[in-house]
Amino acid sequence: MVYHLLMGYTSIILLFGVSSAILIPLLWPDPDPPVLPDMWWGRGKMPSHPSKFPKDNTAIRPFTINVKNNTLQDLNHRLDNARLPEPLDNVQFQYGFHSKYLKKVIDYWRNEYDWRREERKLNQYPQFLTQIEGIDVHYLHIKPTIKNSKIHVIPLMLIHGWPGSVVEFYKIIPLLTTPTENRDFVFEVICPSIPGYGFSEAPHQPGFSVADAGRVFVKLMARLNFHKFYLQGGDWGSAISMVISSVYPENVLGVHLNFVAVQGGFASKMKHLIGILFPSLVADTPAQQRHLFSPFMEKVYYLLRETGYAHIQGTKPDTVGTGVSDSPAGLAAYILEKFSTWTNKEYVNLADGGLTKKFTLDELLTNVMVYWVTNSITSSMRLYKETMSERIRNFKFDRLPVTVPTGIAQFPNEIIMPPRNIAKHQYRNIIQYTDMPRGGHFPAFEEPKLLADDIGKFVEKVRTLEVSKNEK
Repeated sequence: MVYHLLMGYTSIILLFGVSSAILIPLLWPDPDPPVLPDMWWGRGKMPSHPSKFPKDNTAIRPFTINVKNNTLQDLNHRLDNARLPEPLDNVQFQYGFHSKYLKKVIDYWRNEYDWRREERKLNQYPQFLTQIEGIDVHYLHIKPTIKNSKIHVIPLMLIHGWPGSVVEFYKIIPLLTTPTENRDFVFEVICPSIPGYGFSEAPHQPGFSVADAGRVFVKLMARLNFHKFYLQGGDWGSAISMVISSVYPENVLGVHLNFVAVQGGFASKMKHLIGILFPSLVADTPAQQRHLFSPFMEKVYYLLRETGYAHIQGTKPDTVGTGVSDSPAGLAAYILEKFSTWTNKEYVNLADGGLTKKFTLDELLTNVMVYWVTNSITSSMRLYKETMSERIRNFKFDRLPVTVPTGIAQFPNEIIMPPRNIAKHQYRNIIQYTDMPRGGHFPAFEEPKLLADDIGKFVEKVRTLEVSKNEK
C-alpha cells in the first residue's frame, strides 16, 4: 500500500514538473534586457545627478607591478609572528585549512618563495590601467605575433573569479595567442582585473555588482576599439559574461563558460525537481547525471559545506575582511582552502589538502600575494553583497535569455554545473557542451590545455556557422 502511494505521489510530482517545465515558459515571457545606466565609483561625495559625474581620464597607461620593499618587509614580519590555532588530532582538511600544513606553507613563503622572481613573471605580459566610471581598471593585453597574413586575429576577453585573479590565466595565455596547425585564427587576449580585485582600483561607493562589472568591461573593450569579441569565464567571470551576453549581445561573437550558475527561472527549477527523482529524464549523459543529481542529498551536503563563505561575504564582508586583511597567514588559509576542495572535494582527506597535485606553492602564493600587496581581499568580497542586492534582483538576470552562441565546458570536479537540458532555459543557443575528462573550478590554472582546446573548438564552430549563414 505504501509503495503504491509513493508511486502515485511520484507520478503526480513528475506530471506537474513536466507540464510546468513546458507551459511556464509559454505563460511567463522573458523580461526585457535592463538598461544599465552609467555610474560613478570614485572617491568622495556621490554627485547628485549623473550629469554631474566627473569625466574619466580615457588615457591608457602602461602599468608595471613593482611592490615597495617596505610592503615585503612588513609581510615578513607578520609571517615571523603568525599565531596559529592548535590543530585537532586525526583530521586533515575536514575542518578547513589544517594549521600543521599551514605552518609549512608559511615557512616556504617566508624562506623560499621569491616575490621579485614572481613579479618578473607577472610583468612578462603587457599591463595597463585606464579610468572607467571614476576608478582605474587594470588589465593584461596580449597581442599575438603573426607572420601569416591568412591568420585571423580574434579578440577574446578572459574574466576571472573569486578567490582567483589574472594570475589564473598565465599558463593558458600562450596556448591561446600562439597559432596552431589546422586553425586559421589566433586570439588577442584581454584579461581585466575585476574592480576591487588585485591591481584594479576598488569602487569607493556602495553598489558595484556583476552588472556594473559587465558594463565597465564593455566600455573597456570599446576603448580598445573592440566592438565585437568573444568572452570566456568561470565563477564571477561566468556571471559577468552572462550579463554582457544578455544585455549587450550586439558586442558578443560568442561566450564560453566553464561554470554556469543555476538560472533560467521556474522551468529550470522544475526540471531540477524532476532530475532528483529521475536524473535520466533531465541530464543528457551519465556524467551530467552524476554531477548534479547522484546521489542528490550528497550534493546538498557538499554545497552546504562549501558555500558558507558566500553567505558571510554576501552579508557582512567587511567583518571577515578585517581579519584576513591583517594576517597573511589567515589570508593564505582562507584563499588556499578553496584551491583544495574546489579542485577536488576528496582532497579534504589529505594532510596537505592536495594543493600541490595541480599547482605549485609558488603559483598559489603568487595569487595570494596579489590580494596581499593590494590589500584587496575585503573589496573583492563586497562583490557578493552587492550582487545579492535588491537592485540586482530587480534586473531579473536569472531569467534573461542569452541568445549568442554559447559553449559550456563541464569539468567533473566543478562545485555545481547544470546539465545542458537545464542550462538551455537561459542559454538558448548552446552549440557546444563538453563533458571534460578531469579538472575542477580553476581550469585555466589547473588544466589550461584542456580549456584552451575547448575554447578553440567552440570558436571554430561559431565561425563555421557564421559562414554557413552568410552563404544562404
